[in-house]
Amino acid sequence: MAGTSRNSKRTPQTTIIKVGANEMGKLPPQAQELEDSVLGALMIEKDAYGSVADLLRPEVFYKDQNRLVFEAIRALAAKDEPIDILSVGEKLKSQGTLDKAGGVVYLAELTRRIASTAHLRYHAQIIAQKATARDLIAMAAQIEEKAFDETQDIDELMQEAEAGIFEITQRSQKRDVTQIDPVIEEAFKRMEKAAKNTGSISGIPSGFNALDKITSGWQSPDLIIIAARPAMGKTAFVLSMAKHMAVDRQIPTAIFSLEMSNVQLVNRLIMNVCELEGDKIKTGKMSKEDSKRLNTKINIMKGKPLYMDDTPSLSIYELRSKARKLVHEHGVRIIIIDYLQLMNAQGSSFGSREQEVSIISRGLKGLAKELDIPIIALSQLNRGVESRQGVEGKTPQLSDLRESGAIEQDADMVCFIHRPEYYRIYNDDKTGKDLRGLAQIIVAKHRNGATDSIWLRFRNKFAKFQNEDEAFDPDELPNVAPPSTGESVSIASSMNNGATPPANSLGEDLSQYQL
Repeated sequence: MAGTSRNSKRTPQTTIIKVGANEMGKLPPQAQELEDSVLGALMIEKDAYGSVADLLRPEVFYKDQNRLVFEAIRALAAKDEPIDILSVGEKLKSQGTLDKAGGVVYLAELTRRIASTAHLRYHAQIIAQKATARDLIAMAAQIEEKAFDETQDIDELMQEAEAGIFEITQRSQKRDVTQIDPVIEEAFKRMEKAAKNTGSISGIPSGFNALDKITSGWQSPDLIIIAARPAMGKTAFVLSMAKHMAVDRQIPTAIFSLEMSNVQLVNRLIMNVCELEGDKIKTGKMSKEDSKRLNTKINIMKGKPLYMDDTPSLSIYELRSKARKLVHEHGVRIIIIDYLQLMNAQGSSFGSREQEVSIISRGLKGLAKELDIPIIALSQLNRGVESRQGVEGKTPQLSDLRESGAIEQDADMVCFIHRPEYYRIYNDDKTGKDLRGLAQIIVAKHRNGATDSIWLRFRNKFAKFQNEDEAFDPDELPNVAPPSTGESVSIASSMNNGATPPANSLGEDLSQYQL
């Protein structure tokens, strides 16, 4: 051909395709060589499995073959059988997965690829981290896809995202075994700190002297459940404590109210601090004396480290995020939740409400440990209390906790609030004690101390609990004549098994006790 030398070489045309960073395909995080190495080590090193059992699960292996091999190894370890190439091969064969796992040839290759088992745990940690990264990527992709769906409820999607992160975090959090010396040192530090406190209160004081003698104050990182039937004054009880802790002692305190709004809570607190009836606060109609007391005492509450959140239907995952922020930014030292049964665990899968409550209570206990603060959660009791007869029958028991299995198990302390006068029990038959205006606080479970019960005074018109020996107006008590010697005004045995006590013969309106 003209113009072309016979000996000239033709340079092939190369097409260069420029691929942007977002257009390049990416392999999921993985460490296949380390997977092979770890599995080989487990089959040639006696007792190697025990050193990585807490880090590895079949799901962390990227290669399907390796996942099957590890399942066989774990099954052998569970029965305390020897782990080697022959026993693993036989286990795979019995499970019908030997061919899928690559056969005996693949097992032999795994054992040949390991040079040393010195860094076995370190390699296992890398494998687990790669699996966590894959889980995060998969979850993020799923959330991204749903976020583009305009029919998706965004609030539910955020709940799902929080639940996914929480679940991955729970799986990936591992604590190494700790030698006793640093633990002893930490225990001594806490004892020295407690010794510097005046009196015997080492934790956060509740403001109720008799209760603090039992608990030594609310301790970190305890989960405390305070339970009662409706109308017993659960909210009034924790608000009385919050007033003592945050207002009187300047202890940063957070209240998560799922039932009342922030304004309702503050109104309750104004009733408590200013000793004003609720009707006067709602209507604003007060005497000059009331107005003077309000203007004087309301300033006591301003600027105090009391933080409120009235998010309805709060999830355990939202609580976790908000609690971390409160502790880190405001130094919050105790959290109160009103109340546990109104929380949810949206985004997690569960088969029943009891399983959901189990996730919530376990999450609360884990949060208390993570933040190293006490968490107080209010809880409802089931109706079993109402159906029981007699004075002692009305006293709450641990079995009365609604969805009690998980709550009772996870709680470090369970306290009940019991007001006998609500059931028209005005006198203790055994001691002759006048029970009008009194509330019994029963410490039914105390993981780190004794169980006991104490009495507090309950001033219903002000939604206020106080120490039994503190001053109060006797005119606040129900208009019931005190019993004579040997006579009891306790009439619980004549009740009609109903959940709400009927009006008594003196015409007392028991609805005043509905708090």
